[in-house]
Amino acid sequence: MSLEDRLYPLLSLYERLPDGFKRAAGWTYRQLPTRWRLGRRYGEFRQLAAESESWDLDAIREYQVRQLRQVLIQAGNYSPWYQRRFGEARFDPARIHSPDDLGCCPFLTKSDLQRHLAEITSSAVPERQRLYITTGGSTGVPVGFYLQKGVSRPKEQAFLEAQWSRGGYFPGARLAVIRGHVTTDRAQGRIATYDATRDWLMLSSYHLTESRLGEYLEAIENFRPDILHAYPSAALQLAEFLERAGQTWRLPLRCVLAGSERLNLPQKRLLERVFGTRVYRWYGHSERAVLAAEGRSSDLFYFWPTYGFVEFGEADSDGFREVIGTSFHNLAMPLIRYRTGDYVRLADPKTHGDLEFPWPAVAEIAGREQEFLVSRTGRRISLTAFNMHDAIFDGLYAVQFAQAEPGRAEFRYVPSPAFHTSRLDAIRSGVTRKLGDDFVVDFREVRETERTARGKHRWLVSTLTHASGTPTGAPDAHAT
Repeated sequence: MSLEDRLYPLLSLYERLPDGFKRAAGWTYRQLPTRWRLGRRYGEFRQLAAESESWDLDAIREYQVRQLRQVLIQAGNYSPWYQRRFGEARFDPARIHSPDDLGCCPFLTKSDLQRHLAEITSSAVPERQRLYITTGGSTGVPVGFYLQKGVSRPKEQAFLEAQWSRGGYFPGARLAVIRGHVTTDRAQGRIATYDATRDWLMLSSYHLTESRLGEYLEAIENFRPDILHAYPSAALQLAEFLERAGQTWRLPLRCVLAGSERLNLPQKRLLERVFGTRVYRWYGHSERAVLAAEGRSSDLFYFWPTYGFVEFGEADSDGFREVIGTSFHNLAMPLIRYRTGDYVRLADPKTHGDLEFPWPAVAEIAGREQEFLVSRTGRRISLTAFNMHDAIFDGLYAVQFAQAEPGRAEFRYVPSPAFHTSRLDAIRSGVTRKLGDDFVVDFREVRETERTARGKHRWLVSTLTHASGTPTGAPDAHAT
């Protein structure tokens, strides 16, 4: 198990330390060998990511069949839920000789994870080797699942670094980060803290008001990062502020890393013009079944064939297909034919030209809209930043915000039969901490939440508008 996994339960304690102690502890931690910090398997996955970029189709297929057989047999032997579902479908994992043989294997849904977590979890991996995570992701449907300690986190870091390197990332780079970090729950509180464990400047995603954007720019300039790592919505706010003020970005950057929210090509070009560097996008989710990222010279998203196995559902009337993933390597809870609820438009060689890699490629990802709650003082809070990776929403089938006026929102929730109202105080406290002191939140139990025309759950229903006049909770046009 990696040192990072061992120390993960102490993260909240570390965050409460005085700044001087955190800097000293963080500097000491950074001096430790990478294999200690991230675990021995980090190097294995880093090598796998690097080497597999040059594999031919035969090598890819051989690797995928081997991994599919491993996770399917593991699930069939040690997961009661998979055992039952495989039996009902008359599906034999041992007969997998090609990815095409998955056709009769049943799908896994978010509802299945909510209702059958214990039965889906593998009994072959001891509890001490599991890491429990929850996410609302892009859909607002709270889902809990297990990662495998010593495997899932080093694997994720290895593949992220491998794909970021296409855009300009390098080990030891100094990053300025605007991705959901909470510096304070006060509307006028500080906007930045220093993460000494990584030599990163962590900036608040919750204080990006017109009056304070200048502070953000000053903090970033003083830190002099190599890379800006931000939610697209946050990067766009900075860029638009600079253009309105007639200012130019003065720091040389290796790249801007922009993930977790949808960023279309016109927006990407705006950011590249303002920041004077490449803006690099990728797609993934906390469940870690599949991962995709732009190429070295292409705006297309390529799904890593050695990270997980990706399939796509039938095309809808707009040409969008659901992403369906089967996870590799995480034997604590394999996700098999997992319906993510995210939709993509496949790349067409006739339109987009030759592909950089012989991997599944998509031209557009329709998940993760840039959705905001707006505070009384004008702060815009991305609901991607609001995503909580703890158990606060356990027992809720779905959550949704509705907003009609700045500074006030309704929190709608669909409880499971096991949910008890005594949990509401803890949920209220967590939501209030995330939103800050210039927000009033009303809680309302509902039988179901509003959905998009495609039937996808909406995190936010809002009648407020961006400067462009588009409702903040409305899906963008499917433009690339």
